[in-house]
Amino acid sequence: MSDPVARSGYIPDTPAARGPAQRSVSGDLMEALFYVIPVLMIAAAGYGISRVLGRSRRISAAWNSGVTAPGRCLRTYTTTSGGGDSMVHTTMHHVYEFITHDGRTVRFDEENGPATVLTGDIVTVHYVPQHPEHATAHRPAPGKLAAGTGCLVGCLGVFILGCLSFMIAAHLMISAVQERMP
Repeated sequence: MSDPVARSGYIPDTPAARGPAQRSVSGDLMEALFYVIPVLMIAAAGYGISRVLGRSRRISAAWNSGVTAPGRCLRTYTTTSGGGDSMVHTTMHHVYEFITHDGRTVRFDEENGPATVLTGDIVTVHYVPQHPEHATAHRPAPGKLAAGTGCLVGCLGVFILGCLSFMIAAHLMISAVQERMP
């Protein structure tokens, strides 16, 4: 027992010294990140899918209700996003106001309207009487709405499948490494 390292009780932090039952905390954290981050990405994509389907359902219900009212465009404006190293995207907005059949005045903001509608123009507003705040001034185009919704949901679904595939591949690789560790 003349070895000073042996007398001090020092045990080196190596896989052989740790034994099969112990693993490093940093390894556990790294493994957790391979699951947590894709789960968060899946949750965000799921939220996106629910928003796209909800918007599609609201617009479709307004068109299918058969209830319309004349509305006036109160204001138009644009918003931009992107820039720097990415492409700039401009979105046209319209603020409309209309009076429901029961006399309520409703004002709503709608994205991606036609650039030909200007402030002061009269438009046809489609709405559901129980929820006039979910009105739309877009012309009925159920095929275009279905195609757009289907494409967005399909892309987000492929993204979710990619995240799940990554998690499965990470799990298989981590399991293989752990089986070979002493």
